[in-house]
Amino acid sequence: MMLMVLIADAWWSPEVAGWMGGIGGSFLGIFGGVLGGLAGVLAPRGQGRRLVLGLMSAIVVLAAAVLLVGIVAVILGQPYAVWYPCLLFGVLGTGVFGVLIPVIRTRYRHAEQRLLEAQSLREV
Repeated sequence: MMLMVLIADAWWSPEVAGWMGGIGGSFLGIFGGVLGGLAGVLAPRGQGRRLVLGLMSAIVVLAAAVLLVGIVAVILGQPYAVWYPCLLFGVLGTGVFGVLIPVIRTRYRHAEQRLLEAQSLREV
């Protein structure tokens, strides 16, 4: 009986959900912009591969965890103010960064190929 009471109560209020959405969305947008800028500058040069791909992978893992929390909230019947920010952050984070990781890997691969071609031309 006590477990049902805990599940029925909202995990947080709509006001807290607003703050979470604002802070989480700002974080995702600003971090994505900075990381995209880094990738745009460093990937064509073949520099910072571990940093860029590591940070992107970390965001995908974080967003997937938040997405899982949102799914659990929906299953447990939490109100809209609880599950919506989690699902939004999770879907956007995993979707955007998850799609961009292979693109940036390709950019690094092309930079590596250009470096190898340049070295082979120097040896001739």
